[in-house]
Amino acid sequence: MPDVHPTPSATKIIASGARFTDAVAELRSTKTIRARAKALLARARRGESAWFVVNDGAMVTSAMLVAELTRARYPDLNIPYHSRWRHFEAGGVDRAGQLDAALKNASTASKAHARIDLALVSVLLDAGAGPDWRYCEAAHAHRPAHEYSRSEGLGVASFHAFMAGLFSSNPAQPLQADALGLQAVTADKLGEAFQVKTDNQLVGLEGRAALLRRLGNALQAQPVLFGQPGRPGHLFDLLAKDRKTIQAHDLLSVLLTGLAPIWPAQNAIDSIALGDCWRHAAALGDDAGSATSGWMPFHKLSQWLTYSLLEPFEWAGIKVEGLDALTGLPEYRNGGLFLDAGVLRLKNASRPGHLYAAGDELIVEWRALTVALLDELAPLVREQLGLTEVQMPLACVLEGGTWAAGRALAQQLRGGTPPLNIISDGTVF
Repeated sequence: MPDVHPTPSATKIIASGARFTDAVAELRSTKTIRARAKALLARARRGESAWFVVNDGAMVTSAMLVAELTRARYPDLNIPYHSRWRHFEAGGVDRAGQLDAALKNASTASKAHARIDLALVSVLLDAGAGPDWRYCEAAHAHRPAHEYSRSEGLGVASFHAFMAGLFSSNPAQPLQADALGLQAVTADKLGEAFQVKTDNQLVGLEGRAALLRRLGNALQAQPVLFGQPGRPGHLFDLLAKDRKTIQAHDLLSVLLTGLAPIWPAQNAIDSIALGDCWRHAAALGDDAGSATSGWMPFHKLSQWLTYSLLEPFEWAGIKVEGLDALTGLPEYRNGGLFLDAGVLRLKNASRPGHLYAAGDELIVEWRALTVALLDELAPLVREQLGLTEVQMPLACVLEGGTWAAGRALAQQLRGGTPPLNIISDGTVF
């Protein structure tokens, strides 16, 4: 897998937009994520993990399952990226086309701004919804009303909230998410848009609304990155100006810097929030005495966001290179695949109803093993399908793919619930 650090131009952008240290830079690199995840997997294979046993014999059957599901979902093997735009297609509805129709007179850059605004806000709202929440999309033209749940429901709900102007401070320009509009989002407003009621509760509603308000503050505070008025879509101007190509890791690096203020501050170095980066005693890195020792970074939501911004850039004529510098996504569907398929086994499985926190060492290690195992599973899946890495980058393996296989196994075994129960506040999963 290629590991890419920011190019000089991206580093200049990042340095001008926020405080930046060598330790923080190390923990914001996918090279670090991969190296530490790989080391924890090797440790588990040596029998040194307190939590997991690794059964490598189940990897081939897991790859066969993923390949079979990929063929079923994409018979022509023309597999799109794993991104939020797939959820906007839920029910076979072309919602991206609806947005395009509403933007038909806009410039290429303005369309990119709106698409990036939508994708970024929607991804931040894409933490686990819980098993009971539903969103009913009203009937339209020849389509009857339809009910959606989980990630698809969150995607459809956020799409309609965006189209209705919930995240815009300018009623004359509803198709945008700007700093003032996001700062005005309350749990009540978000709950109304997401059809939350006493009998239709959405997990982490307050946390989601607070996250959007913090996003508004971050946009306003960083005009170098997000322009004036602050909008996520201005990242297009920042990265694509006078360029025909950008690097995926450059996009991720700018997101990690620009969005750092929105994440919980309990994970920090030198008062700089690290976000989705957690303590694990065995995540030592090359220098056991360094400031980064004992931290295991993931940046799942930021990488999910990067995957979800690939298409808005490409639709605007900007080629995104170095896709496999990004890692697989360490969330409960991909992680659940390895547990449910038998690649990973819990050493102590006697707490089936236990609620875990994101920072619990068992969860941190599960996610790290998931990252490393996805890198090993990807070439096995490609071999099954007769595709190359160029034809099927990791973003397409996930979509084909591992996420769907994890969901299918969870449905078969437990009616859809994940194998481990994690407390969600809207900032990690």
